[in-house]
This record gives sequence, C-alpha cells and structure tokens, in this order.
Amino acid sequence: MSQPTDVAQNLDNDLSLGRVLRSPVLLARESLAGVITALALIPEVISFSVIAGVDPKVSLVASVVLCLTLSVLGGRPAMVTAAAGSVALVIGPMVHAHGVAYILPAVVLGGVIQILFGVAGLARMMRYIPRSVMLGFVDALGVLIFFAQVPHVWGQSALVWLLFAVTLAIVLLLPRVLKSVPSPLVAILVVTAVALLLGWRVPNVGDEGPMSAGLPGLNALQVPLSLQTLQIVWPTALSIAFVGLMESLLTAKLVDDLTDTLSSKRRESWGLGVANIFAAFYGGIAGCAMIGQTIVNVELGKARTRLSTLVAGLVLLLLVTGLSAVMAQIPMVVLAGIMMVVAVKTVNWHSLQPATLRRMPWSETLVMALTIIVTVWSGNLALGVLAGVITAVMLFARRIAHVIHAERELSPDGQSVRYRVRGPLFFASSNDLFEHFDYGHDPKQVTIDLTDAQIWDASSVAALDSIEYRYQRHGAQVTLVGLDTRSSDFHRRLTGKFE
Repeated sequence: MSQPTDVAQNLDNDLSLGRVLRSPVLLARESLAGVITALALIPEVISFSVIAGVDPKVSLVASVVLCLTLSVLGGRPAMVTAAAGSVALVIGPMVHAHGVAYILPAVVLGGVIQILFGVAGLARMMRYIPRSVMLGFVDALGVLIFFAQVPHVWGQSALVWLLFAVTLAIVLLLPRVLKSVPSPLVAILVVTAVALLLGWRVPNVGDEGPMSAGLPGLNALQVPLSLQTLQIVWPTALSIAFVGLMESLLTAKLVDDLTDTLSSKRRESWGLGVANIFAAFYGGIAGCAMIGQTIVNVELGKARTRLSTLVAGLVLLLLVTGLSAVMAQIPMVVLAGIMMVVAVKTVNWHSLQPATLRRMPWSETLVMALTIIVTVWSGNLALGVLAGVITAVMLFARRIAHVIHAERELSPDGQSVRYRVRGPLFFASSNDLFEHFDYGHDPKQVTIDLTDAQIWDASSVAALDSIEYRYQRHGAQVTLVGLDTRSSDFHRRLTGKFE
C-alpha cells in the first residue's frame, strides 16, 4: 500500500483539527496541552540561551516565532519546535569567537539550506536510520533531559525537596482520579500558589534570566555581505541546518510511532527552514523540534493537532509580554519535576532490559550503546546519531561482505571448471569474491556463472578483471556467463578500463 501524499496527509490533519474545534472536550484537551507545553519550554529555552551566548529574551521570542510558524507550516501536527540546545551548541562557538552579529546571516543561510533539503525531497534519507540508532537516540535523550533538571533539585534546600515531592505526587497520582485536566498544569498552579502564599523563597524562573515585558523589534544585518562573512558563517550554517533537520525528523518519526499517524517529513523540512529565517529576523536565534516538550504535549497532554502548538506559541507570547512578572514567579523545581517525569517516560526501558539485550544481535546492541554514550558524552543528539549510523553502516558492510558464495564444479574429464557465484557484487563483497578461486590448481578453461549474482558498481567490474588477469598469468582462459542485461551492459562499458 503506497503512502499518502502530502495533500492527503494535510487533509487528514485539517479534518482532525475540524473535529477538535467542534468538540468542547477535545478543544479543552488540546488547549490545556498547549498551556503545559509553553510552561515546559521556559526553563529549557532560557538555559539554552546561556549556551548560545544570547539574551534569554532572544531565545524566548525566537521560540514563539518558531512554534507559531511550524504550527501552520510544519508537517508533523502536535510536534513542538523552539530554540533548542543542540542548535545552541553549534551557534555558541561562533558567537564567542566573532560576536552575536553573525547569528543572523548564519541562521538565514541555515534556513535556506533546510528549505532546499525539503524541496529536493531529501528527507526520505531518514528511512536509512536503523532502529537501534533510533532507540539509542530516545534513551540518550531521556538521560540528557533528566540530568539537565538535577541541579534544580540536588543540593537545594528542604523546601525545594518538599515542593519536588508535591510535584511528583500530583503528576503521577492525579491522573488516576482526574483525567480531564492535565496533571502537570495542576502541579504548576498548586506549587506556585503554595510558594507564593506561604512566602517561601525558592529558585524561580526569574532567577534564570531577566524577564522584562514587551517585544523586541526586527533584527537588522550588522555585518557586511562579503566573502569574509560567508567564510565565518557557512560552517555554523551547515551545522544549524543539519542538526536541526536531524532532530526534527527523528522527533517527527517518534511522534508518528507514538500516535500511529503519518507526517510529511518533506513539509517539515522546508517549514523548519522558513521558521528559522523568520526567527532570525524577529527573535534572533534558530531552533528545531524539542523532543522533551513534544513528549509533554503528546503523551502528558494527549495533544494530536496543530491547535496545541498554536496555543503553546500564543501562551508563551503572552507570558513573554504581558505576564512576564507572573512567569518569573514559577518555582524551577516544579518545572524540573515535570521534565524528570517526561525523561523517565521518554526512555524505552524495554530496549534496556537484560532479556531484550540477550535476544538482540550484538551488533545492534553495540550501535544502540554507542549512540547513547556519544550523545550523553557530547550533549549533542545529532553527533550521537551520526556516530550510531556510521557504526551501523560499517557493521552492515562487514556482514554483507561475506554473503558471496562461489561453488566450484570440476568437469568429469578435469579439463574445465565452473564457479557458480551467488549474491550481490559491490565494493565490499567483490573483494571477498577474489579469494574464492583456486588460481594455481584450476584447469585451463574456467567458467564463472553469474546467473545468481548482480554487478552493482565499478569495484565489482574491477574485481572480475583482476580475477581474469590472475588466471591469465597461469595460462587459463576465463568466460563469464549468466549476467542479466543490466549487469552485462555495465560490465561491457567498464571492463578493461581500470589499468
């Protein structure tokens, strides 16, 4: 069954949104999920602004732009996009070396690359990411989210620990008796009210950075459009583009699995590019999908449509402008507690169970473990995924390099020999093929039957030429038979051209 087109997918999403708007219960669910998501974005976005070397207000406003734009243009409904830590990590070194003025051209160039990536349909390459890498990505993400919250709890006062316990109790126990209101939202309201009413002084959002009201103006280009500027920004622009695409497309695939729905990765790619360009001119920094907040929206809030992320963007806008003083009073411990629960839910615990690891091939376990280790060690999800994919490709190439079989059949009179080759011939397996022949002891007539083999690249033709040359040195004549039309044409074009 063929996958639906972008138009069909978008129509399905619009119909789902229409049903939500006609249903008060679903409308309330989507809206409340958006409120929780907006609150969950605040501490992480502010902390990432420190990594990137920009003002917290810059990241918050950019998150509003990203969230609202992708709510309309994105290909994955209910997925949350904002100023992300992985993007901040690649922007930070450039800012520290050259200043914040270079962020605008770097982000715009990165956005253009993402648009070209989406328009060209290159998002299809995500299908080549193995399941073991995907599991490592999810598990490492859970670890990173969890330990990013630990400083807000560990080493803090007894009051913080008390509020932490209250947060966990509400988030974990309230859903058993009340499902109509998201428990994280109740936890935020209750813990904030308790802290304010009792006058408890605990670290809050306002302590993370200035929360001045109002919106900034449009950003102006402050560096010359010159070759020197391009030389400074293009490495960062490439990193912004591909790190953002990798995290967004992997997160989209994860949400597809969680919701049993399809999304348009192509639309998500170019939509992210457009959103980043908008954020560069009004906000000031790039972003990508936020998997932790997406889990809050989809799993805790049970959101399924664009309405949830639209509400999240609008609520975040309201908090940044008119309610910045209120937002500043939210205790950090309640947000940290919610994100810790999200982290635990994010980890695929089944993939880490001893029974599962015993059943899995060692190569897949190695790829998953390497993805986790590199991601946690570097704090960069894209780097961990890249390490996992490269390792998976190397192990795969190693396995299939030995799928070639060559059966030797000596004629009754001993005057000729036939080798029946089975398997695909390509750069890895063709090298293995060279070792299957008995050059020094075979008779003068050698037939290589390739009926059950196919030639896929120039390395295979070169390997066959080497086999013929080796036999010629021993005075033997080689005949190739059984090639299909495509392989025969390929061989005829290239044979003898590698000397």
